[in-house]
This record gives sequence, C-alpha cells and structure tokens, in this order.
Amino acid sequence: MKCRKCSEKALITLRRHNASFCKEHFNEFFIKQVEKGIKEYKMFDFSDKIMVCISGGKDSLVLWYLLHKMGYETTGMYINLGIGEYSEKSLRKVEAFTEKFGLKAVIVNLTELGHPIPLLEKSVKRHACSICGIAKRYYFNKVAYENNFDVVATGHNLDDESARLLGNVLKWDPAYLSKMDPNLPEEGDYIKRKVKPLIRLTELEVGAFAFMNGIDYITDECPKSVGATSMLYKGVLNSLESDMPGTKHYFYNEFFRTVADRFRADSEEKTEMYNCAVCGMESFLETCSFCKMLEKMK
Repeated sequence: MKCRKCSEKALITLRRHNASFCKEHFNEFFIKQVEKGIKEYKMFDFSDKIMVCISGGKDSLVLWYLLHKMGYETTGMYINLGIGEYSEKSLRKVEAFTEKFGLKAVIVNLTELGHPIPLLEKSVKRHACSICGIAKRYYFNKVAYENNFDVVATGHNLDDESARLLGNVLKWDPAYLSKMDPNLPEEGDYIKRKVKPLIRLTELEVGAFAFMNGIDYITDECPKSVGATSMLYKGVLNSLESDMPGTKHYFYNEFFRTVADRFRADSEEKTEMYNCAVCGMESFLETCSFCKMLEKMK
C-alpha cells in the first residue's frame, strides 16, 4: 500500500481517516492534528511557560518532544510514585529522554517525601488509581505554582478522554461532565490552566509516532491499574471503533458540538475556595484531599 500523499510505501493505515502514510507524511499529519487541537481550544501561545507532566510513557514523552520541536518553552515534571520496579523503570526512561534531547525536568519523589502510593493505599480506602490521581493533581498544581508556570500540559489522548467521557455519561455526573474540556481555566491564584494537546490523536497513532521517531518509553502497564474502570470503557470503545472507525472521534467531538456548553453553564457559579489549613495550597475544601490522605496515613 502506498502513502496517500506520495508514491512511497505506507508504514501506517488510519482507518478512521481512510488514509495510509509514509513516515514523512504521517509526521506531517500528526503535527497538524496537534496544532489544530492547540488552536481550536486556544490552549496556549509561544509566550507561555509550559510545564509538561511526564510519566515515562509514550503519550507524555511524545507531547514533550513535539512541543519542544515546535518551539514552545517547556519543562518536564515527573512524579516518582514509589511503585517498585515500575517507577524505577519509568524514571530511567525519563532521564534517558531528557539527556537525549537536552531537556530539563523537575523530579518529585514520593518515597523520599515519605508517602509513596503503596503506603497511602494501605491507609486510605480508595482504589490506587484514585489515590494516585489525587497525589498527581496536588503536585502538578504545587510545582506549577511554585515555579511560576503559565500552563500545565498532560499527554491525555483521544482514547483516554473518550473513555472518560463514556464513564461520566453512564453516571450522568454533571460536575465531571463540565470538566471534560481539554482546556480547563485556572482557578483561584494557585491552580494553573490545564491543557491536553493530543486530544485529536488516538493511542495507536501516538504509539506509531513514538516508534517512527525513536522515542523510547516504558511499555509496562502500571501494576496498580488492574481493575480500573477506565480500562473497561476503553475496551468497549475499541470494540466499537473496530467495527465503526471514527466512533471515538465522533463521540467526543459531538459532545462539545452539541451539549458541553449546557454543562459549563450549569457550573458557572463560582465555588468558594480556601487555603488548605495544612499545606496552604488552594482547595475547594478547608483541608485539601491530599492532606486528608496524609493525615489518615499518619
């Protein structure tokens, strides 16, 4: 099969676009999709100082690689979650990546801070993914504020967000549906704008870009993700996508075209924010969720 744009042999076929591409034109397609996402959702411009949240996985490393190549001012931010060999492997991938491309990263080590995820999991009656999410959000906000970043960028792709949307629709949770936007505005003085520039690209496409461009990433799944409902939702959408290419893109984008504004309008009333009584960071609670977890652990 030949590339849609030239006579070279195609390396990848994208059924949802009914197109095949060689490496050069797949890269061109990929970059255009990222540029469209940034422009469509007005995520940031070249004057912004961007913190890219990295995990050692393909999505975050591809995002950081692209934003750097596109000329944006970026710094990586990695959290060592203290999940045994998995965390050590992911840290090595991050360190190798920063050295290869001459980039800088802020490293937060939860084990050194005394509260790795496995220890929190023993004390808090939540699934590990929920605990991890609270810890990550806390340190993303804290590091972004303390280092004066303008924007926090994450590597969430179309698979991630369409699965998240499906879960929120099945629960009909208005509060979460109002937060589906890939460009979430800053809140208060401490919580920075959060954006998801890979929103127009699937997990398969991100993986192909990483492979074609020599981006080495951790391929292991987090051992704590077993049983996560997000994996179930992804499986359902993958099954639909297999029979009806373009389902994920249509489902996600039609949400924003038809009903997202209604959920935003319902949540427009400002919720009172507090400075956490323990750590001082802004929160919707008098003591933030992260500090409550630490109190239970202690």
